[in-house]
Amino acid sequence: MTTATNLGFPRMGAQRELKKPLERFWSNRSSGDELETVARRLRADHWKLQRTAGITHVPSNDFSLYDHVLDAAVMFGVVPDRFAHLPAGPERYFAMARGIAYEGGRAGAAALEMTKWFDTNYHYLVPEIDPRQEFALGSTKPVDEFVEAKALGVLTRPVLLGPVSFLLLAKAKGKDFDPITLWPRLLPVYEAILGALAAAGAAWVQIDEPCLTTDASARALPTLEEIYSRLAGAAGATNILLATYFGDLGEALPAVLRLPVKAVHLDLVRAPDQLWHALPLLRPEQSLSLGLIDGRNVWKTDLTRAWGVAEAAAARLGSDRIMIAPSCSLLHVPFDLDCESNLEPELKRWLAFARQKLDEVALLARGASEGLPSIVESLAENRAALKGRSESPRVRSTIVRRRMAAIAPDQLVRAHPYPTRRVAQRGRTPLPLLPTTTIGSFPQTEDVRKARASFRAGKLRADEYDAFLKEKTAEAVRWQEEVGLDVLVHGEFERNDMVEYFGENLEGFAFTANGWVQSYGSRCVKPPIIFGDVARRGPMTVEWTRYAQSLTERPMKGMLTGPVTILQWSFVRDDQPRSETCRQIALAIRDEVADLEDAGICVIQIDEPALREGLPLRRDDWAEYLRWAVDAFRLASAGVRDETQIHTHMCYCEFNDIIDSIAALDADVISIETSRSQMELLGAFGEFRYPNEIGPGVYDIHSPRIPTREDVEHLLGKALAVLSPEQLWVNPDCGLKTRRWEEVKPALATLVEAARVVRLRLVEAIATERGPT
Repeated sequence: MTTATNLGFPRMGAQRELKKPLERFWSNRSSGDELETVARRLRADHWKLQRTAGITHVPSNDFSLYDHVLDAAVMFGVVPDRFAHLPAGPERYFAMARGIAYEGGRAGAAALEMTKWFDTNYHYLVPEIDPRQEFALGSTKPVDEFVEAKALGVLTRPVLLGPVSFLLLAKAKGKDFDPITLWPRLLPVYEAILGALAAAGAAWVQIDEPCLTTDASARALPTLEEIYSRLAGAAGATNILLATYFGDLGEALPAVLRLPVKAVHLDLVRAPDQLWHALPLLRPEQSLSLGLIDGRNVWKTDLTRAWGVAEAAAARLGSDRIMIAPSCSLLHVPFDLDCESNLEPELKRWLAFARQKLDEVALLARGASEGLPSIVESLAENRAALKGRSESPRVRSTIVRRRMAAIAPDQLVRAHPYPTRRVAQRGRTPLPLLPTTTIGSFPQTEDVRKARASFRAGKLRADEYDAFLKEKTAEAVRWQEEVGLDVLVHGEFERNDMVEYFGENLEGFAFTANGWVQSYGSRCVKPPIIFGDVARRGPMTVEWTRYAQSLTERPMKGMLTGPVTILQWSFVRDDQPRSETCRQIALAIRDEVADLEDAGICVIQIDEPALREGLPLRRDDWAEYLRWAVDAFRLASAGVRDETQIHTHMCYCEFNDIIDSIAALDADVISIETSRSQMELLGAFGEFRYPNEIGPGVYDIHSPRIPTREDVEHLLGKALAVLSPEQLWVNPDCGLKTRRWEEVKPALATLVEAARVVRLRLVEAIATERGPT
């Protein structure tokens, strides 16, 4: 009988039930007991839901209160010294995730670095490992949750992040040191966990090794067989499913299939062809988990095609040796399409969220076990839905396609090079050395969220909502002038999300009411759904930016989200190349840039935080992606005059490998996240001699910790060791939407004061060097 299986499930709940208890706990407004009660109920509900849907192998330990990589680090005793004084448990766990603020004379501590989970928009906490690291069992979470589910009558398949991926994802704290070399020290902890799971009665355990689909796998392949021989020995009668996803195993495929594991999972959405290479290599006692349902997008599966693949694999192996599964964890898609009452019925027929994907898995597994007649009616319904989508007149626009065909090379190039533009920009908008600014958004306080909800519910008139937003904007502008920022922002109080806001003003986008997806911790986003050709309906940001500029003599930044980020942070149509959709978005942003410039806005920021995360996992595939991604940014930004300054922003990614492409964007100023890494990421910009201006973040906005002036001065000193003073801007790491004013105001005041102090030192040093005139 074919097994219906799942690799992981959304954690936050259908209505984000975990969010508020987490945030209450962090603000000391509730106890750990309340948080654990909610978490336990969610786990139970999710296990039972999956079992009811027909999933045979239901995952456990895929749940997390913050991040599964952080869970693994705590479980292995990988706790940096700055947190070691805290008691083991929630206080230490959340301190590692969020940092420790200075309070009552107590020293603060920066949180672990945070970066993107492969090429998704999920963020994980990066473990820190040095050559002296000793591993020890710090928690029994996988065993505890397996036992918890078993008591409810659900025999789950515990999920562990594999040792290879854990070590390859970790940050090396030491020179010329590769954490993968510490696998002999780490394995005893895995062996202890596997032994405990076997003793508790686990029939299967899932070990995730997504790094095997990346180029980094080459660092682990020589020891892979020894590692998994030991794990298999420790597991005893418990079967191991080795799960790979997000790409093709490539040269690692033969080595993986030689491992002493009972089953291997392949992502057949991202890399369908690897199945045909795997089938001849599979050993007689091994099973194959077929990742046929897209775990990262919201479109209904072409079940006829997927059935054909499952049928072919079953014919080769036998139906009892195949498992039907999503391509990866369903963490990356919304919870339940049935929660959406406002989606247009036509569009809704094209979609499948996590619950519906479970149904697709179970359907294909039933067909593989019982034969085609058992699912033929469902396949016909699926084909009709897919046909309706492909033939819908809403999907394609003749006007958009004609404009795309007319794009010319000169539309991708600024009129003059950066040195000429800098002179023009400083002539129009004089700025001091080390100019200060913020990334864009200010706190979305409870009153802002309530006003937006009331307006959308029809309880607040349009003129009342408009007056409220104008007052909030005016308050933000006044405060920025008072604190002394040089380039201001309007605060984005009218915006719900940096992608959703723009999507609501573009053709070809649809929106959900409850389509939340976890980004990190309690932070969730509602990605738009791009279902058709994209075009701008009209100006999107001009009115609010013009209003804000009217309140001040200082330059006001126009704030836009870039085409690559809008693409990456949406659920993108899968019926044309992503590059084509990205160019359509770029043309819409280009129109908005032109309108902002015509409205007198001289500084325009086009954020591209997702540029790096869009990179294919294999380096051989980078060049093509970077070509069209860079072209899309230039298409959006290059139509302005020399005196208009173009900014962009990127965060939480490694820049070294793509520094040439970042420079090719030709933005006048780029702001980047660097505070958590203590300016380490800036090394790429120094070694490359980045030609334009840079704002390395000096305030980690993802932590409640407020920096001191000494902190900021220290980071600026490190930046000035790499950059010239004329290049350097001073700003936070990212937008301030998720922070409280009580944190933002002192942090930005500190930032401005530190910039002033360092600026005076530089001016004095320059004067001393020049001597008397």
